[in-house]
Amino acid sequence: MASTYELIATTTLPSAANQITFTAIPSTYTDIILVFNGDLDSITGASVRVGNGSIDTTSNYSLTRIWGKTDGTYGSSRETTADQIRWDYWAAGNGNRRTAIFQFQNYSNTTTNKSVLIRTAIPSTEVLATVGMWRSTSAINQIRLMLSGGSQNYIAGSIATLYGIKAA
Repeated sequence: MASTYELIATTTLPSAANQITFTAIPSTYTDIILVFNGDLDSITGASVRVGNGSIDTTSNYSLTRIWGKTDGTYGSSRETTADQIRWDYWAAGNGNRRTAIFQFQNYSNTTTNKSVLIRTAIPSTEVLATVGMWRSTSAINQIRLMLSGGSQNYIAGSIATLYGIKAA
């Protein structure tokens, strides 16, 4: 069975911003893919939240992540009953642009909890993989990429693109 990526929306930040939000995501796809490429203006952690009608800020999220760096360090961590899915922590600036790919499976299914696979990389420095869950049977129609602190921002020129996958 072949799949087709269809562009839903793209956001290119014209100026620094603390979050990037997609709303009114249609439920006509089997899965959705979010691709982020950008940097920050200060050191912080990055997270994602989802929702249906509004972004869920309660403790309905959990995650497990693993990472490795070119200096030989590596590790893993796990969070349960979290209020967001943390997908990265990085030093800002100095060309530390990140590419992150979020794969939301069965996002519009209303009988199961929602899962997301997230792959993040600075090709010359490190890689990070996260599996997250939103413990809700509601369909996802909103996604928000956000930063840990109120004063940190994604830099101008950061890009987030949302695709839908249609089964052929």
